[in-house]
Amino acid sequence: MKPFLLLSTRADDAAADGELEAIARFGGLDPEREIRRVRLEAGPLPPVDLDDWSGVVVGGSPFNASDPPEEKSAVQHRVEAELHGLLDEVVARDFPFLGACYGVGTLGVHQGGVIDRTYGEPVGSVTVTLTEAGREDPVFAHLPPTFDAFVGHKEAVRVPPPGAVVLASSPGCPVQAFRVRRNLYATQFHPELDVPGLVARVEVYRHAGYFPPEELGTVIDQVTGAVVDDPPKVLAAFVERYAR
Repeated sequence: MKPFLLLSTRADDAAADGELEAIARFGGLDPEREIRRVRLEAGPLPPVDLDDWSGVVVGGSPFNASDPPEEKSAVQHRVEAELHGLLDEVVARDFPFLGACYGVGTLGVHQGGVIDRTYGEPVGSVTVTLTEAGREDPVFAHLPPTFDAFVGHKEAVRVPPPGAVVLASSPGCPVQAFRVRRNLYATQFHPELDVPGLVARVEVYRHAGYFPPEELGTVIDQVTGAVVDDPPKVLAAFVERYAR
């Protein structure tokens, strides 16, 4: 099997390694042979020959696509330019792609959607409902029509890209997932997070502006009682469909 390519932009080792472990585990991938990670925040994207890969996965990020250009770091500008260039080929070839959280902004901006802070959601679990298209989609059809998922994002899709198919929605965020062409997916919710994963994540990003730092204990208490079992099915279905 050709490996999947994970593009990461998390500078914190604990968050980056936790993300890799979770995507491999929930995707049923051997972390040594079936998934390879490139940490874009650490250095330039090396040449990518899509024929070497089963699919491309973009993980979450502290970056926000909708931030004003003057507020973005040189690293963020470089990462965005590299991802944009890669997406030119990915979209042209309708190559398997899954973007989790930051992937919404990355794919959404590339395809002409409007990404801003209108529909940001605090850290926690929300109820997500599949659209009719989501219930019929080969990746999302593995999910129940309504399920709980973990979110925590400052920006989201306000206007979907032209031609994009909205697959899932929540009361506070109308676009929780969308598809471009047949094989490019983006989720606003986190398909890689279970309760331990989210607890570890909020501890790392306590001071990143997702919640007041002094409320860390409250946030952990709230998420610890959540039952979030279904979102990882997206990763499993994506891998099953596109592994080659």
